Amino acid sequence: MSFIETYTPLLLSGLWATIRICFLATLLALPLGLGVTLLLRRPGRALPALARLYVEVMRGTPILVVLFLLYYGGPSIGLVLEAEPVGILGLGLYGAGYFAEIFRAGLQSIPQGQREAARMLGIPSWRILLRIELPQMLRLVTPPVINQIIVLIKESAALSIITVAELTKIGAQIANETFAVIEPYLAVALLYWLLIELIALAGHWLERKAKHG
Repeated sequence: MSFIETYTPLLLSGLWATIRICFLATLLALPLGLGVTLLLRRPGRALPALARLYVEVMRGTPILVVLFLLYYGGPSIGLVLEAEPVGILGLGLYGAGYFAEIFRAGLQSIPQGQREAARMLGIPSWRILLRIELPQMLRLVTPPVINQIIVLIKESAALSIITVAELTKIGAQIANETFAVIEPYLAVALLYWLLIELIALAGHWLERKAKHG
């Protein structure tokens, strides 16, 4: 039986795990990143300072360190999770720091005059955010958001270190079983490339739709 026939189901299971984990991590990271961005805009010093600290820590810390802190350090503070939930939580927290900066830049690029005109008309701040700022921001940030999702997919390979059975871990498992290196890792690389190409194509479609919508 050929390598493809023998190991395709196992590789596909690893690919599905990668897709599932990255999808759930993105669902966590996007709203969390937006929440951090909104805290950065709050009046006062304490909340914006905490939000800025969070962004700087996440952007300045390797994902592997975040995963180790959650997986191995979590039990010491009562946080006991299986490897896959740790992967989702770690990628989500890590990605939120980057998404927060993307959203902040998108909001800052909206002309200040639009906000001032809306305030002069007596429109509440929350309505300005929902009706004026967020729709424009979403159109502006679509390309960098897609790029960051692609980065998260590639960063998810680090989850193999904490025993998550994602694509890279499966490739390593096959290499250990077969004593081959080229075939399993070429297959892993091809599957990552296909997944990222699909994400990029979806991003281009969303970008065109946003421009013409």
